[in-house]
Order: sequence, then C-alpha cells, then structure tokens
Amino acid sequence: MKFLITGGLGFIGSSFIRLVHGEPQHEIVNLDKESYASMPESLCEIINSERYYFVKLNIHEYELLYKEIKAFKPDVILHFAAESHVDNSIDRPRDFLDSNVIGTFNILECIKELKDDLPENFRYIHVSTDEVFGSLDLKENSFVEGSTYRPNSPYSATKASSDLLVRAWRKTYKLPLIVTNCSNNYGPWQHPEKLIPTIIYNAISNQKIPIYGEGINIRDWLHVDDHVRALLAISEKTLTFNRYNIGANQEMSNLDLANMICSLLDLKLKRKNSFKDLITLVEDRPGHDFRYSINAERIKEDLEFNPKYALKEGINETVDWYIDQKEWLVSKITSSRG
Repeated sequence: MKFLITGGLGFIGSSFIRLVHGEPQHEIVNLDKESYASMPESLCEIINSERYYFVKLNIHEYELLYKEIKAFKPDVILHFAAESHVDNSIDRPRDFLDSNVIGTFNILECIKELKDDLPENFRYIHVSTDEVFGSLDLKENSFVEGSTYRPNSPYSATKASSDLLVRAWRKTYKLPLIVTNCSNNYGPWQHPEKLIPTIIYNAISNQKIPIYGEGINIRDWLHVDDHVRALLAISEKTLTFNRYNIGANQEMSNLDLANMICSLLDLKLKRKNSFKDLITLVEDRPGHDFRYSINAERIKEDLEFNPKYALKEGINETVDWYIDQKEWLVSKITSSRG
C-alpha cells in the first residue's frame, strides 16, 4: 500500500511510519513542515530507504499539498499534522486555527478534487483526540463515538472543528473519510513538553516536577505502539464504521502517574532521597479538564483490536528509554527553550 502521512516527524506520526516501514510491501510519503516539535532523528534508520520519501511542506499551502497528493496517488492518507500542546493553544490560539482547521480543510478539498484520480479503495484517516468530548466527572460513563462535543480549550476546539469538517465532507461529497479519537499517548520519542517526558526529565535533572492543581486530573493512557497498530488495522481492514475510539481503559490521576514514575526511577537510579520529593503542585492551567475516559469497545469488536501494553509495563519501558536517551532529551529541551 501507498501511505501519505502528514506530520510524520511528530511523536505519533513517526511511530506509525516506523511500524509501516517494517512491512516491506508498503511505500511512504511523509509531509511535515518541520516545526519545533518535529523529530527527524526518530526516523534516522529509514531516512535512506527507497520506500520512504520526505517532503518539507506546510499543509496550510494548498497548491503544494494538492501537487503531492496528485503525484503520489496514495491508497491511504493519515492526517497526524496538528498543533497539540494545550498550554501553547492558550497562549497562541491562532496557530492552532491555522494548522488544525485550515490545514484539515485543505486536505479534504484536495481529496474532493482528486477523488477520481485516487485508488478505488482509497481512505482518509483523521487522527483526533478524546479532548473534543470535553470533561467527565468520576460518575460519568466513558466517551463513546457518539458522545457530544464539548471542547474546553483552544486546542480541543480546533480539533473538534476539524472532526466536524471531516463529517461534513463525508456526508456532502460522499468521500471515504474516517475519524479516530484516541486517549493520551505515551512512549519513546514524545516531545519533552508533554507530561511524562517532563516528569522524567525534571526528576533525572534534580528539578521540581510540576503537577497542575491538586494532581487529581485523570487521563486514560495509551501506549503509542498500541495506537499506531490500531491505525494500521483501520488502514488495511474492511470497516463497518467510519469512526473509532482508540483507548486502553487505563485511567490514572496525574499525581499517581508522577508517583509511579518516581518509584520506578527510585529503583533504577540511586538518589539520596526519593524522586517523589521533587513533585510540586503548581497553579492549575485555565479550563483544565478533570477526566478523560475512552470506551473502545467498537474497535475491539469490529477489528479485534486489543492494546498489548499494561500501563506499568509501558511506563517502565518508557522510563528506561528516556534514561538511555538523556542526552537527546536535554538537547531537545534546550533547543525548545532557546
């Protein structure tokens, strides 16, 4: 199959490319604008592959995007490209509007204009987030595919908007468009601005580990390798539905997660006092959602998909990876702050 990936130098996009490239029958074109969050080093092992092509391109540029899709004629487009850090969306919401909404619009328009030139079994997979559904309390049931959209941050609002564009273009123009909404991802090569790399970096650097509010906010944690396996299944298999939730049913509060990571670090690294002593509660961010929880029964039943990683196992491997990659982690944080 021929895969066209947007945002393939990001955390999830690069993980998907590594997975797909491991199967020799696939060919990949990766479109990425190379922002501060891009990690070309995550694909260094395949950079010279004859089945992998990188094109520096901003999906905000319609004509260039159209040209690449027309030339490659992909079997599948997976749209990962997005501004994704909530804190940044609060400070710079226009960047999120440009990338997440206009960028998605451009891809959909290209597909609409080129639909007669694309392969018969072409499909577009729009990779989105559970944050579009808003926040749950402890008693509310997990999000299902039909849950009401109630975004509470500029980031989630722009992702919700892009989801709705996909729905409208599917209905109006009869295009083969699929939406996936995943829970919080973690694993190797995640940008250090995210929670788990931040906890690990600050701990091994002997700095305070900042946790918002009282640390009681709850997330459902999904290993990135499980996420991309699910996306590959959606790419390859006959589908009953046009949207799927992807989650691991592994909920944990931010404070409990920080304590788990610190306990693992206590076992792996010798420090006079526990790394837990570095955990510091800081002022909560505006509009901080309390709880996310994904009901992933549809993909389990339709595609027989089950996550492989139990949370503690996945976090343990992730901690080991970041310890081994400390030099990279420090350089990435230094460059981001510089």
